Amino acid sequence: MSKNSLLEKLDGLVARFEEVSTLITDPSVISDMNRYVRLNKEYRDLELIVNAQKEYKSLLDGIAEAKLILENDNDPEMREMAKEEIDVNNARIPVLEEEIKLLLIPADPEDDKNAIVEIRGGTGGDEAAIFAGDLFKMYTKYCETKGWKVEVSSFNEGTAGGFKEIVFSVTGDNVYGTLKYESGVHRVQRVPQTETQGRVHTSAASVAVLPEAEEFDVEIKEGEIKWDTFRSGGAGGQNVNKVESGVRLRYLWKNPNTGETDEILIECTETRDQPKNKARALARLRTYIYDKEHQKYIDDIASRRKTMVSTGDRSAKIRTYNYPQGRITDHRINYTIYNLTAFMAGDIQDCIDKLIVAENAERMKENEL
Repeated sequence: MSKNSLLEKLDGLVARFEEVSTLITDPSVISDMNRYVRLNKEYRDLELIVNAQKEYKSLLDGIAEAKLILENDNDPEMREMAKEEIDVNNARIPVLEEEIKLLLIPADPEDDKNAIVEIRGGTGGDEAAIFAGDLFKMYTKYCETKGWKVEVSSFNEGTAGGFKEIVFSVTGDNVYGTLKYESGVHRVQRVPQTETQGRVHTSAASVAVLPEAEEFDVEIKEGEIKWDTFRSGGAGGQNVNKVESGVRLRYLWKNPNTGETDEILIECTETRDQPKNKARALARLRTYIYDKEHQKYIDDIASRRKTMVSTGDRSAKIRTYNYPQGRITDHRINYTIYNLTAFMAGDIQDCIDKLIVAENAERMKENEL
Protein backbone atom coordinates (compact mmCIF):
# COMPACT_ATOMS: atom_id res chain seq x y z
CA MET A 1 0.00 0.00 0.00
CA SER A 2 1.42 3.42 -1.00
CA LYS A 3 1.89 6.19 1.54
CA ASN A 4 -0.75 8.32 -0.22
CA SER A 5 -3.45 5.62 -0.14
CA LEU A 6 -2.64 4.83 3.50
CA LEU A 7 -2.97 8.52 4.38
CA GLU A 8 -6.30 8.69 2.52
CA LYS A 9 -7.64 5.80 4.61
CA LEU A 10 -6.41 7.43 7.81
CA ASP A 11 -7.85 10.86 6.92
CA GLY A 12 -11.27 9.28 6.38
CA LEU A 13 -11.13 7.68 9.82
CA VAL A 14 -10.06 10.96 11.44
CA ALA A 15 -13.30 12.51 10.15
CA ARG A 16 -15.29 9.62 11.64
CA PHE A 17 -13.42 10.01 14.97
CA GLU A 18 -14.46 13.67 15.15
CA GLU A 19 -18.07 12.68 14.38
CA VAL A 20 -18.10 10.00 17.11
CA SER A 21 -16.48 12.44 19.56
CA THR A 22 -19.49 14.71 19.10
CA LEU A 23 -22.07 11.90 19.21
CA ILE A 24 -20.98 10.51 22.59
CA THR A 25 -21.75 13.87 24.20
CA ASP A 26 -25.25 14.00 22.69
CA PRO A 27 -27.95 13.49 25.40
CA SER A 28 -30.12 11.41 23.03
CA VAL A 29 -27.19 9.02 22.47
CA ILE A 30 -26.30 8.88 26.18
CA SER A 31 -29.90 7.88 26.97
CA ASP A 32 -29.66 4.93 24.52
CA MET A 33 -27.32 2.65 26.47
CA ASN A 34 -26.86 0.13 23.65
CA ARG A 35 -25.80 2.81 21.15
CA TYR A 36 -23.72 4.71 23.71
CA VAL A 37 -21.65 1.64 24.64
CA ARG A 38 -21.14 0.79 20.96
CA LEU A 39 -19.99 4.35 20.11
CA ASN A 40 -17.65 4.48 23.12
CA LYS A 41 -15.96 1.29 21.92
CA GLU A 42 -15.64 2.79 18.42
CA TYR A 43 -14.21 6.00 19.93
CA ARG A 44 -11.47 4.07 21.79
CA ASP A 45 -10.54 2.08 18.67
CA LEU A 46 -10.46 5.19 16.46
CA GLU A 47 -8.40 7.11 19.01
CA LEU A 48 -5.55 4.61 18.55
CA ILE A 49 -5.72 5.09 14.77
CA VAL A 50 -5.83 8.89 15.05
CA ASN A 51 -2.76 8.90 17.31
CA ALA A 52 -0.93 6.67 14.83
CA GLN A 53 -2.00 8.98 11.97
CA LYS A 54 -0.56 11.99 13.79
CA GLU A 55 2.77 10.22 14.29
CA TYR A 56 2.82 9.03 10.66
CA LYS A 57 2.22 12.55 9.28
CA SER A 58 4.81 13.95 11.69
CA LEU A 59 7.41 11.48 10.39
CA LEU A 60 6.67 12.32 6.75
CA ASP A 61 6.70 16.06 7.48
CA GLY A 62 9.99 15.66 9.32
CA ILE A 63 11.59 13.94 6.31
CA ALA A 64 10.29 16.63 3.94
CA GLU A 65 11.69 19.44 6.13
CA ALA A 66 15.04 17.63 6.53
CA LYS A 67 15.33 17.27 2.75
CA LEU A 68 14.74 21.01 2.33
CA ILE A 69 17.59 21.69 4.77
CA LEU A 70 19.90 19.41 2.77
CA GLU A 71 18.96 21.24 -0.43
CA ASN A 72 19.26 24.80 0.89
CA ASP A 73 21.50 24.89 3.98
CA ASN A 74 25.28 24.69 3.89
CA ASP A 75 25.77 24.58 7.68
CA PRO A 76 27.51 21.20 8.37
CA GLU A 77 25.87 20.80 11.78
CA MET A 78 22.36 21.44 10.40
CA ARG A 79 22.98 19.08 7.49
CA GLU A 80 24.16 16.36 9.87
CA MET A 81 21.04 16.78 12.03
CA ALA A 82 18.85 16.65 8.91
CA LYS A 83 20.48 13.40 7.73
CA GLU A 84 20.05 11.89 11.17
CA GLU A 85 16.33 12.81 11.22
CA ILE A 86 15.80 11.26 7.78
CA ASP A 87 17.50 8.02 8.91
CA VAL A 88 15.53 7.82 12.17
CA ASN A 89 12.19 8.58 10.50
CA ASN A 90 12.79 6.20 7.60
CA ALA A 91 13.56 3.41 10.09
CA ARG A 92 10.37 4.10 12.06
CA ILE A 93 7.96 4.46 9.08
CA PRO A 94 7.80 0.77 7.93
CA VAL A 95 7.31 -0.37 11.54
CA LEU A 96 4.53 2.17 12.06
CA GLU A 97 2.90 1.21 8.73
CA GLU A 98 2.58 -2.40 9.91
CA GLU A 99 1.11 -1.20 13.21
CA ILE A 100 -1.39 0.96 11.32
CA LYS A 101 -2.37 -1.91 9.01
CA LEU A 102 -3.22 -4.00 12.07
CA LEU A 103 -5.26 -1.12 13.51
CA LEU A 104 -7.13 -0.81 10.20
CA ILE A 105 -8.32 -4.42 10.34
CA PRO A 106 -11.99 -4.22 11.42
CA ALA A 107 -12.07 -5.24 15.07
CA ASP A 108 -14.14 -8.23 16.12
CA PRO A 109 -16.77 -6.53 18.31
CA GLU A 110 -16.73 -9.51 20.66
CA ASP A 111 -12.99 -9.55 21.42
CA ASP A 112 -13.26 -7.25 24.46
CA LYS A 113 -15.92 -9.42 26.10
CA ASN A 114 -15.43 -11.79 29.00
CA ALA A 115 -15.81 -15.48 28.14
CA ILE A 116 -17.70 -18.55 29.24
CA VAL A 117 -15.70 -21.72 28.63
CA GLU A 118 -17.21 -25.21 28.38
CA ILE A 119 -14.94 -28.27 28.47
CA ARG A 120 -16.43 -31.70 27.83
CA GLY A 121 -14.79 -35.11 27.82
CA GLY A 122 -15.31 -36.75 24.41
CA THR A 123 -14.24 -40.12 23.07
CA GLY A 124 -12.16 -42.11 25.50
CA GLY A 125 -14.39 -42.63 28.56
CA ASP A 126 -12.62 -42.11 31.90
CA GLU A 127 -9.40 -40.98 30.20
CA ALA A 128 -11.29 -38.27 28.28
CA ALA A 129 -12.71 -36.93 31.56
CA ILE A 130 -9.22 -36.93 33.13
CA PHE A 131 -7.89 -35.03 30.10
CA ALA A 132 -10.76 -32.51 30.35
CA GLY A 133 -9.61 -31.94 33.95
CA ASP A 134 -6.03 -31.43 32.73
CA LEU A 135 -7.22 -28.83 30.21
CA PHE A 136 -9.17 -27.02 32.95
CA LYS A 137 -6.00 -26.86 35.10
CA MET A 138 -4.03 -25.62 32.09
CA TYR A 139 -6.48 -22.78 31.42
CA THR A 140 -6.73 -21.90 35.12
CA LYS A 141 -2.95 -21.52 35.36
CA TYR A 142 -2.84 -19.51 32.13
CA CYS A 143 -5.56 -17.17 33.41
CA GLU A 144 -3.57 -16.63 36.61
CA THR A 145 -0.60 -15.40 34.56
CA LYS A 146 -2.92 -12.92 32.79
CA GLY A 147 -4.49 -11.68 36.02
CA TRP A 148 -7.93 -12.94 34.92
CA LYS A 149 -10.60 -14.16 37.34
CA VAL A 150 -11.98 -17.70 36.89
CA GLU A 151 -15.33 -18.75 38.38
CA VAL A 152 -16.76 -22.24 37.95
CA SER A 153 -20.50 -22.31 37.21
CA SER A 154 -21.13 -26.06 37.11
CA PHE A 155 -19.28 -29.35 36.75
CA ASN A 156 -19.87 -33.08 36.50
CA GLU A 157 -16.93 -35.10 37.81
CA GLY A 158 -15.60 -38.19 36.05
CA THR A 159 -15.66 -41.52 37.87
CA ALA A 160 -11.84 -41.81 37.72
CA GLY A 161 -11.10 -38.09 38.14
CA GLY A 162 -11.30 -35.01 35.98
CA PHE A 163 -14.62 -33.82 34.57
CA LYS A 164 -17.19 -35.20 32.20
CA GLU A 165 -18.13 -31.54 31.82
CA ILE A 166 -17.09 -28.26 33.43
CA VAL A 167 -18.35 -24.74 32.70
CA PHE A 168 -16.56 -21.63 33.96
CA SER A 169 -16.44 -17.90 33.30
CA VAL A 170 -13.28 -15.86 32.76
CA THR A 171 -13.26 -12.13 33.53
CA GLY A 172 -10.54 -9.65 32.52
CA ASP A 173 -9.15 -7.60 29.63
CA ASN A 174 -9.63 -8.91 26.06
CA VAL A 175 -10.51 -12.39 27.37
CA TYR A 176 -12.63 -13.65 24.48
CA GLY A 177 -10.25 -12.14 21.89
CA THR A 178 -7.46 -14.28 23.38
CA LEU A 179 -9.21 -17.50 24.38
CA LYS A 180 -11.42 -17.84 21.26
CA TYR A 181 -8.54 -19.67 19.55
CA GLU A 182 -9.01 -22.56 21.99
CA SER A 183 -12.45 -23.55 20.65
CA GLY A 184 -12.39 -26.98 19.06
CA VAL A 185 -11.48 -30.61 19.71
CA HIS A 186 -8.29 -31.27 21.68
CA ARG A 187 -6.81 -34.76 21.22
CA VAL A 188 -4.48 -36.49 23.68
CA GLN A 189 -2.19 -39.47 23.06
CA ARG A 190 -0.82 -41.12 26.19
CA VAL A 191 -0.92 -44.19 28.42
CA PRO A 192 -4.08 -43.71 30.54
CA GLN A 193 -3.99 -44.07 34.31
CA THR A 194 -6.55 -46.85 33.87
CA GLU A 195 -4.37 -48.80 31.36
CA THR A 196 -2.57 -51.85 32.79
CA GLN A 197 -0.74 -52.96 29.62
CA GLY A 198 1.15 -49.71 29.04
CA ARG A 199 -0.50 -49.05 25.68
CA VAL A 200 -0.89 -45.53 24.29
CA HIS A 201 -4.53 -44.53 23.82
CA THR A 202 -6.07 -41.59 21.94
CA SER A 203 -8.80 -39.63 23.69
CA ALA A 204 -10.39 -36.24 23.13
CA ALA A 205 -12.10 -33.36 24.87
CA SER A 206 -13.99 -30.48 23.29
CA VAL A 207 -13.56 -26.85 24.29
CA ALA A 208 -16.15 -24.16 23.49
CA VAL A 209 -15.23 -20.54 24.23
CA LEU A 210 -18.26 -18.23 24.07
CA PRO A 211 -18.30 -14.44 24.36
CA GLU A 212 -20.20 -13.56 27.54
CA ALA A 213 -23.24 -11.51 26.60
CA GLU A 214 -23.95 -8.17 28.25
CA GLU A 215 -27.45 -7.48 29.51
CA PHE A 216 -28.27 -5.27 26.53
CA ASP A 217 -26.91 -7.77 23.93
CA VAL A 218 -29.99 -10.01 24.04
CA GLU A 219 -33.61 -9.63 25.07
CA ILE A 220 -34.82 -12.09 27.70
CA LYS A 221 -38.32 -12.09 29.15
CA GLU A 222 -37.30 -12.81 32.72
CA GLY A 223 -40.93 -13.29 33.78
CA GLU A 224 -41.07 -16.38 31.55
CA ILE A 225 -38.10 -18.08 33.22
CA LYS A 226 -39.07 -21.07 35.36
CA TRP A 227 -36.81 -21.40 38.40
CA ASP A 228 -36.23 -24.48 40.58
CA THR A 229 -33.96 -24.74 43.59
CA PHE A 230 -32.31 -27.84 44.99
CA ARG A 231 -29.64 -28.90 47.44
CA SER A 232 -26.13 -28.87 46.01
CA GLY A 233 -24.23 -32.13 46.16
CA GLY A 234 -20.55 -32.71 46.80
CA ALA A 235 -18.14 -31.28 49.32
CA GLY A 236 -18.96 -28.20 51.33
CA GLY A 237 -19.99 -29.22 54.82
CA GLN A 238 -23.40 -29.24 56.47
CA ASN A 239 -24.65 -26.10 54.71
CA VAL A 240 -24.64 -27.84 51.30
CA ASN A 241 -26.96 -30.56 52.57
CA LYS A 242 -29.37 -28.25 54.42
CA VAL A 243 -29.77 -25.22 52.14
CA GLU A 244 -31.31 -25.27 48.65
CA SER A 245 -28.62 -23.06 47.10
CA GLY A 246 -28.45 -24.81 43.71
CA VAL A 247 -30.61 -23.27 40.98
CA ARG A 248 -32.06 -24.59 37.74
CA LEU A 249 -33.69 -22.42 35.08
CA ARG A 250 -35.89 -23.40 32.16
CA TYR A 251 -36.57 -20.95 29.34
CA LEU A 252 -38.41 -21.32 26.02
CA TRP A 253 -36.59 -19.40 23.30
CA LYS A 254 -37.34 -18.99 19.61
CA ASN A 255 -34.24 -19.04 17.41
CA PRO A 256 -34.51 -16.11 14.94
CA ASN A 257 -32.19 -17.87 12.48
CA THR A 258 -34.14 -21.14 12.26
CA GLY A 259 -37.59 -20.24 13.64
CA GLU A 260 -37.39 -23.26 15.95
CA THR A 261 -38.28 -23.07 19.65
CA ASP A 262 -35.76 -24.55 22.10
CA GLU A 263 -36.15 -25.26 25.80
CA ILE A 264 -32.95 -24.11 27.46
CA LEU A 265 -32.03 -25.84 30.73
CA ILE A 266 -29.20 -24.42 32.86
CA GLU A 267 -28.04 -25.43 36.34
CA CYS A 268 -25.67 -23.58 38.65
CA THR A 269 -24.45 -25.09 41.91
CA GLU A 270 -21.07 -23.49 42.43
CA THR A 271 -21.68 -21.16 45.40
CA ARG A 272 -23.68 -21.53 48.61
CA ASP A 273 -25.37 -18.23 47.82
CA GLN A 274 -28.59 -18.78 45.86
CA PRO A 275 -28.75 -15.19 44.44
CA LYS A 276 -25.18 -15.54 43.14
CA ASN A 277 -26.04 -18.86 41.51
CA LYS A 278 -29.11 -17.24 39.91
CA ALA A 279 -26.97 -14.39 38.54
CA ARG A 280 -24.48 -16.87 37.05
CA ALA A 281 -27.26 -18.98 35.53
CA LEU A 282 -28.74 -15.82 33.93
CA ALA A 283 -25.31 -14.88 32.54
CA ARG A 284 -25.01 -18.33 30.95
CA LEU A 285 -28.53 -18.03 29.51
CA ARG A 286 -27.68 -14.67 27.92
CA THR A 287 -24.45 -16.08 26.52
CA TYR A 288 -26.17 -19.19 25.11
CA ILE A 289 -28.79 -17.07 23.30
CA TYR A 290 -26.22 -14.53 22.11
CA ASP A 291 -24.07 -17.33 20.72
CA LYS A 292 -26.99 -18.90 18.84
CA GLU A 293 -28.23 -15.57 17.47
CA HIS A 294 -24.74 -14.73 16.18
CA GLN A 295 -24.27 -18.09 14.45
CA LYS A 296 -24.90 -16.44 11.07
CA TYR A 297 -22.04 -14.02 11.79
CA ILE A 298 -19.76 -16.95 12.71
CA ASP A 299 -20.79 -18.91 9.59
CA ASP A 300 -20.04 -15.88 7.42
CA ILE A 301 -16.52 -15.67 8.83
CA ALA A 302 -16.03 -19.40 8.25
CA SER A 303 -17.14 -19.13 4.61
CA ARG A 304 -14.63 -16.35 3.90
CA ARG A 305 -11.64 -17.72 5.79
CA LYS A 306 -9.27 -20.18 4.15
CA THR A 307 -7.87 -21.34 7.49
CA MET A 308 -9.52 -22.64 10.64
CA VAL A 309 -7.74 -20.21 12.98
CA SER A 310 -10.84 -18.87 14.75
CA THR A 311 -13.94 -19.59 12.71
CA GLY A 312 -15.95 -20.77 15.70
CA ASP A 313 -16.17 -24.30 14.30
CA ARG A 314 -16.14 -26.25 17.57
CA SER A 315 -16.14 -29.67 15.86
CA ALA A 316 -12.74 -29.12 14.22
CA LYS A 317 -9.73 -31.00 15.64
CA ILE A 318 -7.34 -28.19 16.48
CA ARG A 319 -4.55 -29.61 18.64
CA THR A 320 -2.83 -32.87 19.63
CA TYR A 321 -1.05 -33.43 22.95
CA ASN A 322 1.39 -36.36 22.53
CA TYR A 323 2.75 -37.37 25.95
CA PRO A 324 5.25 -40.11 24.89
CA GLN A 325 7.05 -37.57 22.66
CA GLY A 326 6.36 -34.53 24.90
CA ARG A 327 4.93 -32.87 21.80
CA ILE A 328 2.19 -30.30 21.17
CA THR A 329 0.92 -29.82 17.60
CA ASP A 330 -1.59 -27.16 16.57
CA HIS A 331 -3.00 -28.40 13.25
CA ARG A 332 -4.37 -25.03 12.09
CA ILE A 333 -0.96 -23.41 11.66
CA ASN A 334 1.37 -26.48 11.62
CA TYR A 335 2.83 -25.35 14.93
CA THR A 336 4.83 -28.03 16.81
CA ILE A 337 6.82 -27.69 20.02
CA TYR A 338 8.31 -30.15 22.50
CA ASN A 339 7.58 -28.54 25.87
CA LEU A 340 4.37 -30.35 26.81
CA THR A 341 5.01 -30.17 30.57
CA ALA A 342 5.30 -26.37 30.51
CA PHE A 343 2.36 -26.08 28.09
CA MET A 344 0.08 -28.08 30.40
CA ALA A 345 1.26 -25.83 33.24
CA GLY A 346 -0.30 -22.85 31.44
CA ASP A 347 2.56 -21.74 29.18
CA ILE A 348 0.35 -21.43 26.08
CA GLN A 349 0.90 -17.76 25.14
CA ASP A 350 3.41 -18.45 22.35
CA CYS A 351 0.94 -20.71 20.56
CA ILE A 352 -1.86 -18.15 20.92
CA ASP A 353 0.46 -15.38 19.65
CA LYS A 354 1.22 -17.38 16.50
CA LEU A 355 -2.50 -18.03 15.95
CA ILE A 356 -3.18 -14.28 16.26
CA VAL A 357 -0.42 -13.50 13.73
CA ALA A 358 -1.83 -16.08 11.28
CA GLU A 359 -5.35 -14.67 11.59
CA ASN A 360 -4.18 -11.07 11.25
CA ALA A 361 -2.22 -11.93 8.10
CA GLU A 362 -5.35 -13.47 6.62
CA ARG A 363 -7.54 -10.53 7.60
CA MET A 364 -5.03 -8.12 6.03
CA LYS A 365 -5.45 -9.97 2.73
CA GLU A 366 -9.23 -9.77 3.07
CA ASN A 367 -9.04 -6.03 3.58
CA GLU A 368 -6.35 -5.51 0.90
CA LEU A 369 -3.93 -3.90 3.35
